Amino acid sequence: LSSNRTGSYQCNPVSIMLSKVMLAFILILLILLTVAGNVLVCLAVCASRRLRCLTNCFILSLAVTDLLLGLLVLPFSALLQLNEEWPLGAVFCNFYISMDVMLCTASILTLLAISVDRYLAVTMPLRYASLVLPWRVAVAMASVWTVSLAVSFLPIQMGWNTVNGTVQNHGPWASEGKCRFELNRPYVLTDSLLTFYLPLVAMCWTYLRILRIARAQAKRIVIVALREHKATVTLAAVIGAFVVCWLPYFILFTVLGLQEHPDPGTVPEYSIVLWLGYANSALNPILYGALNRDFRSAYTHLLRCRCPMYSRWRSQTGRRPKDHPNRYEKNHYKVEPDTPTQYPSL
Repeated sequence: LSSNRTGSYQCNPVSIMLSKVMLAFILILLILLTVAGNVLVCLAVCASRRLRCLTNCFILSLAVTDLLLGLLVLPFSALLQLNEEWPLGAVFCNFYISMDVMLCTASILTLLAISVDRYLAVTMPLRYASLVLPWRVAVAMASVWTVSLAVSFLPIQMGWNTVNGTVQNHGPWASEGKCRFELNRPYVLTDSLLTFYLPLVAMCWTYLRILRIARAQAKRIVIVALREHKATVTLAAVIGAFVVCWLPYFILFTVLGLQEHPDPGTVPEYSIVLWLGYANSALNPILYGALNRDFRSAYTHLLRCRCPMYSRWRSQTGRRPKDHPNRYEKNHYKVEPDTPTQYPSL
């Protein structure tokens, strides 16, 4: 028995180390996918003439938000996940948590803005160009960031999210080497309602309206119905991914907040649902490429430009890539004479 016990004790450190290595590999892979995917989206919108429209300003804003999340939040979340202690101090801990809340909120509210934009494009196609103007898009994006800032840095830095009203991770009662996100009932209810539940209801309502109108259009105009059907499928996929990724987190967030749990990070399920929500930032660029032809063509063109061996082989054989911009200029616009501004790509 003693030998069996000794063997089990010797195996435990090895298994723990292997599990940490596997976890680190998964988290690093998710971070790299988030950063690379959203950089690709930004480059695609900026480089492709087909993607330069007001609707894609929201897509670009969402990609920048998810990119900042991948660069400024996810590495420290991975550090906190893999380390038993927080080595960067209380001030940076509160800054990191504030950035996390702000960027996740901005990502969610930008998805809401995209769904509203698609709703206007489908329900008011003749008035869309006069309603969705550059200054209104700018005001919408500024509003997204203002609300995101208001529910993140302000309450956390002022201590409005804690039970005793003091700034978290500061004071003699704060645990050394810990980075805690404290919750109280008023903050949790306000934050979850403004940044998740109400946007979720609004997005689902706009999607149902779009679906109903798209079905009605299918009986009248085949070309328009085809366009709106594609936009509806893309919007449904984005909203579906959003719900699957973030709903478990906000349910647990609300429950723990109503209980005024002193340290949600110690709950085993909290880390799982939090990283599931983070995965939404890596999933969005994949959905654009899978469901939108213009993004897929832009991705392909950008990736081929980054591969000199492929470009050299193409020039030697004298063949053009399938989605070379000249083909779009010569053929694509003959079939679809409308401009990207009239019919947004998403």
